[in-house]
Amino acid sequence: MPSFADYEADAQGRGFDEVMERVWQPGTHVSTHGHPFAVEALMVQGELRLTIDGETRVLRRGDRFTLTHDQPHEEQYGTEGATYWVARRHAAD
Repeated sequence: MPSFADYEADAQGRGFDEVMERVWQPGTHVSTHGHPFAVEALMVQGELRLTIDGETRVLRRGDRFTLTHDQPHEEQYGTEGATYWVARRHAAD
């Protein structure tokens, strides 16, 4: 597992303009939505059940996921919550 600083430097070197840590409380559910940016994330701890196009993936420490700009998805966080590092690429105006 890279350090956050290494993850951030790598993501910025690949054109992502925002990198942060997201922490989710146990049992949090986020209904289907999209984002006005592309996402690439690395799970740091906990569990996330990510549903895209009716297919659910269970993500844990070391797993990665990507989302395209405005891609509909649903999030369900596990009993311990979850933390992931996320890089965002906003569309050019």
